[in-house]
Amino acid sequence: MSTHKTIDEQTLQNLLYLSRLSPESTNIEILKKQVDDIIGYFEILSKYDDSENPYDAYPSTKVEALRNDEVVPGLEMHDVKKVSKDFMDGYFQVPKVLGEGA
Repeated sequence: MSTHKTIDEQTLQNLLYLSRLSPESTNIEILKKQVDDIIGYFEILSKYDDSENPYDAYPSTKVEALRNDEVVPGLEMHDVKKVSKDFMDGYFQVPKVLGEGA
C-alpha cells in the first residue's frame, strides 16, 4: 500500500485534536502508519463501481400492497387452548427462564 498518498503532519495533528488524543500519549509514527493504511484501503475501495443505487438491494413496498387497516376478529378462547396443552386460567405455562435467587 505504498503507492498512495500519505497523510501530512497538519492533518495528523487535526485528527489527534478531533479524536481527543494527545501527542504525548500516542505513538505518532504508529498512528501515522495506521492512518496511511486506512487511506490506502479507501483508495482500493474507490476503484470499484458504486454508481448503482444502494437502495435497489432492498425490496420496496408499494402502499397499494399493504393490508387494509381494519379490525378483524381474533382467536376464540377454545381455539387458543388448542395451541398448547399447558394452558390454564387464560395463560400459557412456559419454562422458567430466570436462574435461582431471582
